Amino acid sequence: MAEVLVLVEHADGEPKKVTGELLTLARTLGEPSAVFAGAPGTYAKAKPYLAEFGAAKVYVVESDDVAGYVGAPVAEVLAKLVGEASPTAVLIAATADSREVAARTAAKTESGLIWDATAVSPELVATQGIFGGSTIVNSKVTKGTPVIVVRPNSTAPVAAPSTPAEAQVDITISDVAKGAKIVDRVAEAKSGRPDLTEAQVVVSGGRGLGAAEHFTLVEKLADTLGAAVGASRAATDAGWYPHQNQVGQTGKTVSPQLYIAVGISGAIQHRAGMQTSKTIVAINKDPEAPIFEFADYGLVGDLFNVVPQLTDEVEKRKG
Repeated sequence: MAEVLVLVEHADGEPKKVTGELLTLARTLGEPSAVFAGAPGTYAKAKPYLAEFGAAKVYVVESDDVAGYVGAPVAEVLAKLVGEASPTAVLIAATADSREVAARTAAKTESGLIWDATAVSPELVATQGIFGGSTIVNSKVTKGTPVIVVRPNSTAPVAAPSTPAEAQVDITISDVAKGAKIVDRVAEAKSGRPDLTEAQVVVSGGRGLGAAEHFTLVEKLADTLGAAVGASRAATDAGWYPHQNQVGQTGKTVSPQLYIAVGISGAIQHRAGMQTSKTIVAINKDPEAPIFEFADYGLVGDLFNVVPQLTDEVEKRKG
């Protein structure tokens, strides 16, 4: 069975949920081989996770030449492995940093690149949503080794314990690849809430909130539920909430057990980022809002009355 390379998405060696998703997907396409690229001493943190989610083999590169520069060194590692291992495909998460790695890898290997796939068949036919998710297309690479960028939360991670073989990758990173050096890293201040893309419950606010200060309603409900906070594009474009919390086609894709949309109309752009949520609850005063067409539960009412009452009721039940 041919290998399927999976670039490990991690933070200082701690794998992110999307890595388990990609390994799960890779098992349906061939033999999953993880590619770990990081700073010296970080692989040990990732090893148990990669074994838990079924990696048959792990290619390891621990080097400051890889971790200390932007994008290009990791692309050189992947290009080398594509040339030596002749994999069926390369799977990469659709994150800010890894998108660049994917593009560079495809260029270096003269291979086709598929962007923002939400599913991949055993025949390597990828499913993508275009035009804000209003149209679904199927795409297949016809040249080289397919480099497929997969949206987080597109595949449910399923554990499949294994004992992966390990291979140290001997590579000298070119000076050209070291043109953009990382000179400093600043840890993002933690809010105490779960990561948006990995949360089991997400509460998002939209244009219906009317102003930035009204997001406190969303935050209080989210904190009561132990949830992450999201926002629609309209809300982030208005400056009411940080862009890193945007859910949608041009933001983050979430797939929680419960998604509560507060004052969000449900435009196609937003729907593309949350439609795989297990249960969707919509709160909107407009009974004709598009979100009610695909929500599991809808509540037509003034969010400024509904949300505080909902928060109080949750607190009572918890108490």
